[in-house]
Amino acid sequence: MSKVLYLIVCAAGPAADAGELVSLGQDAGWVVQVVATPSALDFIDVPALERRTGRPVRSRYRKPYEPKPPRADAIIVAPATYNTINKFAQGIADTYALGLLAEAPGLGIPVVVLPFVNSALAGRAPFRDSVGRLRAEGVQVLIGAGAFVPHDPSAVHTGAYPWHLALAALPARARD
Repeated sequence: MSKVLYLIVCAAGPAADAGELVSLGQDAGWVVQVVATPSALDFIDVPALERRTGRPVRSRYRKPYEPKPPRADAIIVAPATYNTINKFAQGIADTYALGLLAEAPGLGIPVVVLPFVNSALAGRAPFRDSVGRLRAEGVQVLIGAGAFVPHDPSAVHTGAYPWHLALAALPARARD
């Protein structure tokens, strides 16, 4: 049986290329379920991702009569925004995506966060505290040398985003 990888996509420039991580995950044997924050829906090609995964892109809680999706074996949050990282660290669950993230550490589901933030936001104390808090709970936050390096606040996203790092960071127990 294939393992299920949830890809939580946030509203940031690289979100338009989330299909890259979907393909990488599928090539590695994962069943990929895309979950978009409400704002991310404007950044992604929902029909294309649904065709690629064979699954609906989820962005809201299911209705009582809708089938329950399979539980994630692992979660990648990419591109993870300043807002989502801070809310995740605080346990705020005001969207479906954040509700999944709030519960994941308590369920033992491995979570990898690949940020997309600029250097002004990454340098703020609330963000640094959030990264530390998430890491203390076992969440892998891929920021800094050898991972995602925050860009200049005036820089425009050029499409170079290290999707592959998120998949490679999943613990071996989640991949097997």
